[in-house]
Amino acid sequence: QVQLVESGGGLVQPGGSLRLSCAASGSIFSISSMGWYRQAPGKQRELVATITSGNIPTYADSVKGRFTISSDYDKNIVYLQMNSLKPEDTAVYFCNVRGSRYRGDYYTAYWGQGTQVTVSS
Repeated sequence: QVQLVESGGGLVQPGGSLRLSCAASGSIFSISSMGWYRQAPGKQRELVATITSGNIPTYADSVKGRFTISSDYDKNIVYLQMNSLKPEDTAVYFCNVRGSRYRGDYYTAYWGQGTQVTVSS
């Protein structure tokens, strides 16, 4: 079993900041990447940002320059610092971890339960 526990969502005014955290625990042998996706009402889930075990980040164009992803692979934690938030950032944010359970195992995508981020005045 692999568990992902997210925290840090909430309500913030436009221009404000929030920091999301996600901690992975359980039967994890190795993690290749961690990241964040989001899903707004009536829309498909989309990539926000990911970071590899080699510390290489990837960002959606819509968040470049505003969001920063970071990680602690020793503790299996990923963070998303969100600055200059806009109403269109409102969504449920999901943590994603690609991990293997033992040496030689395939990498599998695991998902958190989601945390709501609402940007509104």
